[in-house]
Order: sequence, then C-alpha cells, then structure tokens
Amino acid sequence: MTNRMAILWFRQDLRLDDNPALLAASRSGLEILPLYIHDDFAPGSWKIGGASRWWLHNSLQSLNARLNARILFQAGDTRAVLSGLIERFKPAALFYNRCYEPWNRNLEKNLADLFKRLGIVAQSFNASLLNEPWDIKKSDGTPYSVYTPYFRASMQKLNEPKRPQNAPDHIRFKEDQDSPPLESLNLLGKTPWYKKLEPLWSPGEPGAREALDRFLKNHLKNYAQERDRPDLNATSALSPHLHFGEISPRRVLWETRKNAALNKSEGGAEKFISELLWREFSNHLLHSHPDMAEQPIKAKFSRMEWRNDKEALAQWKRGQTGIPIIDAGMRQLWQTGWIHNRVRMIVASLLVKNLGIDWREGERWFWDCLLDADLANNAAGWQWVAGCGADAAPYFRIFNPVAQARKFDPEGKYIRAFVPELEKLPTENIFEPWTAPSPILSAAGVNIGQNYPAPIVDLKVSRQKALEAYAQIK
Repeated sequence: MTNRMAILWFRQDLRLDDNPALLAASRSGLEILPLYIHDDFAPGSWKIGGASRWWLHNSLQSLNARLNARILFQAGDTRAVLSGLIERFKPAALFYNRCYEPWNRNLEKNLADLFKRLGIVAQSFNASLLNEPWDIKKSDGTPYSVYTPYFRASMQKLNEPKRPQNAPDHIRFKEDQDSPPLESLNLLGKTPWYKKLEPLWSPGEPGAREALDRFLKNHLKNYAQERDRPDLNATSALSPHLHFGEISPRRVLWETRKNAALNKSEGGAEKFISELLWREFSNHLLHSHPDMAEQPIKAKFSRMEWRNDKEALAQWKRGQTGIPIIDAGMRQLWQTGWIHNRVRMIVASLLVKNLGIDWREGERWFWDCLLDADLANNAAGWQWVAGCGADAAPYFRIFNPVAQARKFDPEGKYIRAFVPELEKLPTENIFEPWTAPSPILSAAGVNIGQNYPAPIVDLKVSRQKALEAYAQIK
C-alpha cells in the first residue's frame, strides 16, 4: 500500500524561500521526507571540488537546522538510492527542482523511466533560472549565440516578472525518520584547510539574504561604475549562494528592482541585472553545447597547439608569476575561494594567451578552488577569454595585466592586500616592479628573483606569439 507521504529531493536549491518543489510538496497534503543525495558518480570527472564541498557541507547544515533536522542524508548513485528509498517508503509522490548540467539532464531522463515503472508521480520545477535554457530562442527557433540579442529577448520576458513566493507557513514532516549525520557524506575531508574560509563567508539561506541586502544597500547605486574595481569590494559576491540555490534569481531580480525604484539606482540595477542574465546565457549555451566544458564551441580552436609547461602552470596556480595583478588574483582565489570577475578575465588571459596553456587547465583549477564553481559559468567564462566560445572576446584581444591593474586597481590596494611582499613599493612602481630602479626596490625590501619572482613571461613578446598562433588556425 502506498503511504500518504512524499519525498522532497533537495539538490541545488538549498532554501525555503521561493522554492517551487518545496511549495508544491507542502501543498500536497502529504507528509514530507526531505532528502539530499550526495552523488560523486553521476558527474564523472566533474564531481565538485574541494572548496565547493566545504560550502555544500555548511549550506546543508544551515538548511537542516531550518528544517528541524529532518533531512535524510544519503551518499551514492542517485538512481540506486532513490530506488531503495521508494521500495522502502512506498511514497505517493516525489518533488524536485531541475538541474542543468549534462549529467543531471541525463539522470533526470533516466529517472523519469524509473518513476514511471514504479508508479511514482514525480513533479519537477525550475528553481534555478529566470527562464528555462530552451525558452529564449531566435525567431527561427534556433538558440542564441550572441549575448546582446539574448539579453534583449530575455528582458522582454522579464518586463512583468513573477513575484517570488515566500516559504511555506507549515510543513508536515514524516515522523520517526532516522538519518545518518551530515558528516557521513564526507564533504570536508580530514585536513581542516577550510578554516581560512570560515571568517569570510556565511553559507546558507540566511547568509544569502544578508549578502543581497548588504549589496543593495551599499553598492547597487554605483555598481555600473565600481563593479570592475577589485580594490573596492563593490560586487554582490552572490555567486556561490546562487549556485547552491540558497537564494533564487527571481528573488534577486525582484529585490533589485524594488531597491532601484526606491533609491533611484536604475543605472546600477540595469547593469547588475545584465550580469544576472549572463548567468542565464551561460546555461543557455550549456544546453545547446552540452560538451562546452571540454570542447571549444568554435571548432577551429580544436586545432590550436597548446604548450605543455607544467612549471609555468604551477607558478600561475600559486600566484608566483612575478606579475602583481596576476599573483594577487590567484592568491585571492586560493585564500578566499573566490576571485573578482575582472581579475578572473585578466588571469585567464595571461594563462591562455601569454603562456599559451590550454584554457581547460585553468578551468579545472577554478573548478577545484572556487566556492562558486558552476559548470555553465566556469566553461562560458573560460571560453570567452580564450576566444573559442559563443560571443567570445576576439582572440587578438589580449589583456595587458599591467594596464589593467593601473586602470582597475589605481592605488594598488588590491595588489597590496594579496601580495604583501610589494606593499611598501610606491604606487607608480607596484604594477610592474621589475622596471623599478634598484634604490626604490631596496627601500621597499623587494629583491626581484629572491623574495618576489621575476616575470615568467615577456608580455610583449608573448602577445605577438599568441597572435601568430591564432593566425595558424584561422
């Protein structure tokens, strides 16, 4: 006999507010069994990295507390786990929100057959995006490959956005359900390297709302002017919260527009919403190019000959390139699990175009180190910089890290924060210390090649080599 209960399967939707699967389950009249499955099998080589595992652990801990410790934690192959639970509990229904990575799409398709065979009513919802990846199309029915027209088409749909729905007032939980502890998922590992992250971040739904409120209050109005300045800490830092679904993009959009109307910050709001829609565009691209995390969208780039320079790659990862803005960015990534978006572009450009190293090497490093590691955003960003993606930066656009640092970190505050070896250098010398006169270096305690490395690449020469390499594949 089927029990009067349902399984609520949490995934990348770790919140109560504006959660359509949770709302549908709470309104079903059934007792609810909240479930989280940690599956390292389905993603294959893209199982979540170390930084993301720390965030996930803490996010689940926060959600479980808000659900009165009712979540059933399971680890293993999702299909096998769900089959076992359905056999054990005989639920009347299963509710879940969709995910959009290729392995999740395949999993959901396979599960639909399983549910049909077992006679389970399964309802899925969109909780992660403003629009489904397949909803925004050109007039001929094909997907967009250029962001600007995609943005315009999306904005037309968002002229009258749906109001986000509040968390349900009451949830009828299934009683007497014992669960293995969260620690049984082994998300943290044995070495507490993540202690450095704890003072910096607040994973979980309350932390997400606090981050949004803080951004809207302090930075939205000037966002268009300040978003590219890593020294100002003027971005929302919502990306990990959005990835794990601790806040819905619909809530972010709604609160942003409300704040803009009250505080006359429409210019900042428009720019911020365009960044929110770039996230949507990345998922749109992933839907039409499911292999884009591993293969260039522009096929000619498959002919590019990359350098296999393990030492240069290691120096880039460690923030020991001898180019201050690069080293600051890579150290920020390692120390905080996050890196400013403008600096992401600069460090990626150096790796791919100046060092000639395959963009997928950088993509993999970001995947393991980023708290906001998201397959669609990560792949789209790296392909954009490498010039091989949809609507990508032209390959001949090669960021000059010195010029970028002067423009976006004009007083050197960001560099000084993460490259303390250079903190005593005068601002005029901090962007390219290898050109500073010896007396200035000596006075600042900087010894190039000793306590700070010489540049691992000549920016001018390597730029020309990159252009020549691109000419070979045109």
